[in-house]
Amino acid sequence: MGRGTKLLLAVVCGVAVAGVYAGQPVLGPMGDELGVPRDSVGWFVAVGQLGYLAGLVLLVPLGDRLDRRRLIAGHLGLVAAGLALTAAAPAAWAAFAGLAVAGVFAVVVQTTVAYTASLSPPAERGRNLGVVTSGVVMGILGARVVTGTLADLGGWRGSYFALSGAAAVLCVLCLGVLPADSRTGTEPYGRIIRSFFGLFARPLFLGRGLIAFFLFASFGTLWSGLALPLAGEPWHLSETQIGLFGLAGLAGAGGAARSGRWGDAGHAGRVTGIAFVLLLGSWLAIGTLGWSLVVPILGVLVLDFAVQVVHVGNQHVLTTAFAGRTSTAIGAYMVFYSLGSAFGATATTALFATAGWVGSTGLGAGLACAALITWLTARG
Repeated sequence: MGRGTKLLLAVVCGVAVAGVYAGQPVLGPMGDELGVPRDSVGWFVAVGQLGYLAGLVLLVPLGDRLDRRRLIAGHLGLVAAGLALTAAAPAAWAAFAGLAVAGVFAVVVQTTVAYTASLSPPAERGRNLGVVTSGVVMGILGARVVTGTLADLGGWRGSYFALSGAAAVLCVLCLGVLPADSRTGTEPYGRIIRSFFGLFARPLFLGRGLIAFFLFASFGTLWSGLALPLAGEPWHLSETQIGLFGLAGLAGAGGAARSGRWGDAGHAGRVTGIAFVLLLGSWLAIGTLGWSLVVPILGVLVLDFAVQVVHVGNQHVLTTAFAGRTSTAIGAYMVFYSLGSAFGATATTALFATAGWVGSTGLGAGLACAALITWLTARG
């Protein structure tokens, strides 16, 4: 797979997932304008995650039967439509509807990952997955930087219009640039869906899925709640300043982009264990936000590095174990990601309203511990 193709696929992942997370640094302004109470603004993120969950079940398995290039382009076009509806929303219901549509078709990410795995020789699969999936975390975090800056310049709606335009451009590019990936399978759709649910009875799959649930619940606890303490006492940061915290996360995720090479070299277990230790340590640093900004920034960098390393390792294991059904395996695995992210997004905003950042930090650290325990149990 050429470098340009990998870069394009990474950008596809980044833009698609950014549409789901773009509201994180502007939850307050969005809620104020659309009449959503502060203790419920986490739903601007969670509704996209729930739509994403539906797409994982109903759409991603189609990649094992249909031309993934056309699926990627079609999904990007519908992501663009959902984001445009959100940007133009006259009321909360329209914003939620647009975010749900964008979330459903943001599963283009999983089709893209499966497409990457199918085009990669075994010796390069981990490396290529590391590059392409780095776009996911970079999209989540880059959305904070872009959304925060555009919100200061022209309001939160402008950021959604910009992302909608980017998705539309990528739709055209993918049709014109990506090699065809024609599926010749004739397996009925119903049987594909049954095989999707059958994966949940496989111990290897279930273990990796539970790790993903706790891992991304911890990740979502940070990124869906971080804007709230930064905008309040004692910092009073602007949307742009809050969005810049995403740069630390981008650095961490970028540092982990080569982590797939470690899996190709047979070091996945050791590297994953180290990543979990770093994840737990990062929450100690993030917990100092009440009196420091520098130390939490370092914690954010380390957390995103650790999450990306574990995530790439999980996908490498699953695409190797279920090589004949990469789309189905990745889609089913990401159900846990979606549920975990939605849980983290809603729990952290609700907990922050009653227990402050100390409560959110405790939640994030506890979820990281649960992920580590699950990994140790699965290994044993």
